[in-house]
Amino acid sequence: MKLDRAVGFWIETALAEAGVSLLPLLPRIVVDSTQLPQPFHRDPADQLLVATARFFQCPILTEDSKIAAYPHVQLA
Repeated sequence: MKLDRAVGFWIETALAEAGVSLLPLLPRIVVDSTQLPQPFHRDPADQLLVATARFFQCPILTEDSKIAAYPHVQLA
């Protein structure tokens, strides 16, 4: 996927939308990302996304089939 604008501007625009907020990457989330219930694939970025969603108990919206098939995360 190619963004239609510079990454920094895209992030600023996204964060300006109502209901969108930036969540902190806490040490606990980083640790949790390495200890997700199995089976889960080895992509560290996906592990951080899933661990963050689980920590904050919020659904995750994704087109990634591996995340969508993971039974230990709530989907939006």
